Amino acid sequence: MKSIYIGNLSPRTTDDTLRTAFAMFGTVSKVNIISGRGFGFVEMTSDSEAQTAITGMAGKSIDGNTLTVNEARPKRERL
Repeated sequence: MKSIYIGNLSPRTTDDTLRTAFAMFGTVSKVNIISGRGFGFVEMTSDSEAQTAITGMAGKSIDGNTLTVNEARPKRERL
């Protein structure tokens, strides 16, 4: 599984909106929008589907905002 970071989300964007948009590229196993922060994560079941989704969705517009789409970085431990 591969996690994808999606930035510059509109406050109107929902989990279902992201799931539908990314499902065009493969199987979406999880969607998590960080409320009030303007970003979220989509988890896809295969690395190749995730890479295709990153390429296909980068710079696309959802709910009036142009998305930033990258492979998610691992969570850093807090000190």
